[in-house]
Amino acid sequence: TFGEMGIDLVAGGRVKKGHRTEPASQDVYIRLLVKLYRFLARRTGSRFNEIILARLFMSRINRAPLSISAISRHMKGKEGKTAVLVGTVTDDVRMFDVPKMSICCLRITEAARARVVKAGGEVMTFDELALRAPTGKNTVLLRGKRNAREAVRHFGAAGVPGSHVKPYVRSKGRKFERARGRRQSRGYKN
Repeated sequence: TFGEMGIDLVAGGRVKKGHRTEPASQDVYIRLLVKLYRFLARRTGSRFNEIILARLFMSRINRAPLSISAISRHMKGKEGKTAVLVGTVTDDVRMFDVPKMSICCLRITEAARARVVKAGGEVMTFDELALRAPTGKNTVLLRGKRNAREAVRHFGAAGVPGSHVKPYVRSKGRKFERARGRRQSRGYKN
């Protein structure tokens, strides 16, 4: 009968949920932040803290970086608020004037930090943010583009009609992958 049926462990047992419940990283500081935000998520019931906690669990690929120019673009018209990014903040040499910004992030490059501080802004860590905004009040939660990685361009099938996938080629010269799929006279052109 169905009541006596067990779980077929040989076939793989129970289907587990695919999300992380802790970070894969053994970084002491990440794990301390997880302790802090696990507590805040439980005790404040704030969705902001739950999101921060979930993002602290993420792999580095899923914690994409964001430049100070992109942050300033997102923060236009939101003066007095803190930009929060669970990831790295990088410098952008194309940006001439850096506005005054308040940024909270896991990491920030030296050049980016120097430019933000010089503009009268501030850079804080997540434990400092927890003291200032335990529920995420007056913050703007941001994240970088995950698909901006060069590797993403190679995902899919290269050399198939209609696909614009970048092939892995030894060199980008006259003799390399320039025939079928690259010109109309040889089959098709993508």
